[in-house]
Amino acid sequence: MRPCDHQRLISYTKQLAADVNQGRHDQALTRFSQMFASPDLPLDPFVFPLALKSTAFLRLPLAVCAIHAHVFKSGVLHNPHVASSLVASYGKCASVTHARKLFDDFSQRNAVVWNAMMSLYCHSNDLPSALRLFELMDVPPTASSYNCIIAALAELGGSSRSANAIELCRKMQSAGIKPNLVTTLALFPACVGMGALNSIKEIHGFAIRNRIQPNSHFGSGLVEAYGRCGCLSHARSVFDQMEERDVVSWSSLVSAYAFHGHAHSAMTIFKHMELDNVRPDGIMFLSILKACSHAGLADEALKYFGIMKETYGLVASSDHYSCLVDVLSRAGRLKEAYEVIMGMPMKATAKAWGALLGACRSYGEVGLAEIAGRVLFEIEPENAGNFVLLASIYAGAGKFEEAERVRMLMEERGIALNPGGSWVAPHSS
Repeated sequence: MRPCDHQRLISYTKQLAADVNQGRHDQALTRFSQMFASPDLPLDPFVFPLALKSTAFLRLPLAVCAIHAHVFKSGVLHNPHVASSLVASYGKCASVTHARKLFDDFSQRNAVVWNAMMSLYCHSNDLPSALRLFELMDVPPTASSYNCIIAALAELGGSSRSANAIELCRKMQSAGIKPNLVTTLALFPACVGMGALNSIKEIHGFAIRNRIQPNSHFGSGLVEAYGRCGCLSHARSVFDQMEERDVVSWSSLVSAYAFHGHAHSAMTIFKHMELDNVRPDGIMFLSILKACSHAGLADEALKYFGIMKETYGLVASSDHYSCLVDVLSRAGRLKEAYEVIMGMPMKATAKAWGALLGACRSYGEVGLAEIAGRVLFEIEPENAGNFVLLASIYAGAGKFEEAERVRMLMEERGIALNPGGSWVAPHSS
């Protein structure tokens, strides 16, 4: 290649990278086509992964196939970064099966290629296949290999998977691979899932000893982990030591206090956040609404719901509405809760109707219970709990014939009680 052509290639590649990194994917593919059409500009292995990233984002399977053909003709299929990009793009645009076939066809696969295939399995929630592939690796796994599996185990949850995630981190260290920032972030959900306060402290200490440079995500994750495990003093200490505190950090602290019923502390933190000129987001308001719900503070919940929409111009999600319905229902303000449901700009969820139905039982409200029950029978036709709850409300009000009709409707639909459940409805003498 002539020096001038080499400089042109470098310039084009920089422009292509800028397009991809800034989300201009259509423009990136147009630029790639122009580069490919230039006969005096042979493409190198750095160009193809960029183009493949755009095709994956835009979900263009035919474009992936076309780039695959160009890769083959250019003789760079052996390059691990090109190979891993092809695997990832086929998985996102076509199917994981197509990606696995391509993966199996590669004669030379380094850890980067293995990691790409494992990542696809993890993102498609096929953890067994990811674990089998991890065990089959014929090259030494890297930190990314371990992090991929650890994150998948932690995110899927469950005490056994969480324990396996922590154990895999220990195996990682035994193999001489030092956990990094990504590892610690992946482990937080596992520790929270197990309520493993000692493991959280271990991760925290490891990060300090090994000078893992924390970022706002690490600090927020640590605050949430300590908070969920009930160690609010540690959560507050970590938060106070953070150099940069964004809305995620503040939300994590509010959520920690809200989770344990400290609604007034959560609201005080919210005020401090506003004084710090940090703009709250939808997640922050959801945490505040949950705090109000746990404490039965209906008026405060209505106030914050109004602030969210009117002061900050945020659009309330179904979760925000459901939380508001829940706090009003708990406070016995059932008519207001029903009015919120009817005024929702989207279809009310089972969570909202379920909160209303549950409160109707507590307050002996039959009329709204009938409305909520009928809706829930359509939204969740196989949920036996809704039938049992409505029948119980009828029975509690002395309406035994109505309770019996609900039981018969349940039988007609072939809905069985959950294991360990029972049908309790007193009969008139």
